Amino acid sequence: MTVLVTGAAGFIGYHVATALLSRGDRVVGVDNLNDYYEVSLKEARLARLDGLPGFAFRRADVADRDAMAALFAERPDIDRVVHLAAQAGVRYSLVNPYVYLTSNIEGHVVLLEQARRLPRLVHFVYASSSSVYGANRKMPFSVSDRTDRPVSLYGATKKAMEVISDSYASMYGLPLTGLRFFTVYGPWGRPDMAAFLFTRAILAGQPIPVFNQGDMRRDFTFIDDIVSGVIAALDRPPSRDPAGGGALHRLYNLGNHQPEQLLEFIATLEAALGRKAVIDLLPMQPGDVKETYADIEDSRRDLGFEPATSIADGIPRFVAWYRQYYGV
Repeated sequence: MTVLVTGAAGFIGYHVATALLSRGDRVVGVDNLNDYYEVSLKEARLARLDGLPGFAFRRADVADRDAMAALFAERPDIDRVVHLAAQAGVRYSLVNPYVYLTSNIEGHVVLLEQARRLPRLVHFVYASSSSVYGANRKMPFSVSDRTDRPVSLYGATKKAMEVISDSYASMYGLPLTGLRFFTVYGPWGRPDMAAFLFTRAILAGQPIPVFNQGDMRRDFTFIDDIVSGVIAALDRPPSRDPAGGGALHRLYNLGNHQPEQLLEFIATLEAALGRKAVIDLLPMQPGDVKETYADIEDSRRDLGFEPATSIADGIPRFVAWYRQYYGV
């Protein structure tokens, strides 16, 4: 099969594309290589993909209608889409809100418009986020929970993507699956995420900003588990038969189902690095939430999703990659 992977030079996109190629699928990667974080890291991921058979790359923005129309016209063999390109980051939405509307909402609609014209589309999988749950207090977060009160613009755009997808599934019969990711970390990760930020600060002897005075819990999910969930979802398109619930649009949580205290996460990093952190306790940041915790019963039942990597195993693997990549 031929899979379009958007955000292919990004953290999750790189790992998903690698896994698809390793099992013999063809992958068409798309990424605009923007400078939200260091472009050299994206280029390094892309260089590794370029050396794999079956990979083709197009540098383009998913919100560029003409570029996407040209790509889909040139590649009518695309039969599956994994849409991971997005403007990420809760806190950056306080600085540059407009880019979230363009990248996340407009980009999603552009891809859906092209996908609905594909002659043999089997499945369209896209990245949502645990941010859609906002400040819900019921734990763990279930896909059946209320999600109409996100506390960040990022979460609001991800919720909008879900609602738009539901309408396209209804109007055009598109088989769509949205995956709500919970705090993904691991080798080749994003520099704006906790594992990366904290590791860099600890090694530099700089203080770590820890919000809400450290009273935070996150369902940290290792990248290998996320990739397994994405591919399991891709291989299981929704159907209209009773066994599929009659819907062509489904939503799933992909999380570790094991929320960790943020200070324990930092302690595990300290142990892996062999250094102590300087912790700067701060008030809660606007747009943040105190806790995330994924209910994964639906994902287990329908996708066979079973996260297998604890932070005790995952953090040393991230640290080993970080030291090797940066030579520290």
